[in-house]
Amino acid sequence: MNTWLVVGLGNPGPTYADTRHNIGYLVAEELARRLGGSWRSHKSGRADAIEGRLGAPGSDGPRVVLVRARCFMNESGGPVAALAHFYKIPVGQIVAIHDELDIDFGMLRTKFGGGDNGHNGLKSMRSSLGTGDFFRVRAGIGRPPGRQNPADFVLSGYSSRERKELPLQIADAADAVESLITEGLEITQQNFNR
Repeated sequence: MNTWLVVGLGNPGPTYADTRHNIGYLVAEELARRLGGSWRSHKSGRADAIEGRLGAPGSDGPRVVLVRARCFMNESGGPVAALAHFYKIPVGQIVAIHDELDIDFGMLRTKFGGGDNGHNGLKSMRSSLGTGDFFRVRAGIGRPPGRQNPADFVLSGYSSRERKELPLQIADAADAVESLITEGLEITQQNFNR
């Protein structure tokens, strides 16, 4: 059975833990909970990983390696490429979970391939993998209010209203990742792109 590499993009450490840019880490945490695994430092370096199978415990669901880099997002491509090489996972079986400024908060979009749209994590992955032909689960964070710099906005915390809705967005994004792997892109887009 094929193995999938699922990457939660974010920045390490408590300073960034609750920022919009770390939605990938938050979704990875939810997937880790569902897999029933604990993060372990991977021997390939600069990343934590969990190996498991999707579905009920003990099931024969698709094999997944869940990853979060321990370096800043703009350097995350190196650890992702190293893990893909270590597990012999083709780029077409990588799913990146990341924040998206051009999608309203609470909304999701899934797609295959495309540009990086100024996202440093995607840019780093594209550079290290040699292609952008991987799946993306794009969690909307919306545009910054007024004239706020987008870089400052993505590194800021959620509003109190957003915090109330965040658990639903995290669960939906985790469901979308599972759907991409088990049902394919077309069905996932029908069910989750809204």
